[in-house]
Amino acid sequence: MRLTVLGGCGAWPAAGQACSGYLVEHDGFRLLVDLGYATVPRLLQHVTADQVDAVFISHGHPDHCADLNPLLRARALRDDPPAPLPVYALPGALDAVLALDRPGMLTSAYVLHEITVGGRLDIGPFRAQTRLLPHWVPNAGLRLAAGDRVVAYTGDTGPSPEVVELARGADLLLAEATYVDQVPEDSQRYLSSARQVGRQAADAGAGHLLLTHLWPGTDPAAARAAAGDSYEGEIGVATADLCRELP
Repeated sequence: MRLTVLGGCGAWPAAGQACSGYLVEHDGFRLLVDLGYATVPRLLQHVTADQVDAVFISHGHPDHCADLNPLLRARALRDDPPAPLPVYALPGALDAVLALDRPGMLTSAYVLHEITVGGRLDIGPFRAQTRLLPHWVPNAGLRLAAGDRVVAYTGDTGPSPEVVELARGADLLLAEATYVDQVPEDSQRYLSSARQVGRQAADAGAGHLLLTHLWPGTDPAAARAAAGDSYEGEIGVATADLCRELP
């Protein structure tokens, strides 16, 4: 299994970067997990639009799904459009982004699969499980297994025992860490800090920790250090074009 980071900025893309978006590959199958602002230009440096096999969107905030629109345009507005793209999301999560174009313009470019959170599904070679994690809007944490490797992804979430269960024994935990240490009071139920994520990764026994969704301007070294107070494994920060192989 291979994970390629398309972007890892929270809220908006910093210069030269992109918001949340990840390309996960196994046995030639290409799954996109989230497609926030500015991820499609990054994606097209790695694969063409028609080479994407499926998309999973954790929740409906635009820094996680806005670039689904240009991806669908790149597939639909050509002389030889590919087969409709399977898109997996919670009910209603993509209503806004799918309504950006005139009615019917992109209808043939995708097939929307509305998932039941807490359920299991197969996406190509991936065995997927989801958990509802606390955020301002419904957010589906995702656990992907292929062969004997497991990647867990939080989307955006406040601290929750469900994060630990999602990441239990995972080879890699890709975790939202918007703040280094102190989360503002009005966001404490819905976003996490690197320090909190480090504790959860340790409790879950995750093999590696990759911090993502850092607020633009955050010092990556400070985030790694905060997570490292509790977590003794390898800690990285998600930046555009970072690749991780899980052999």
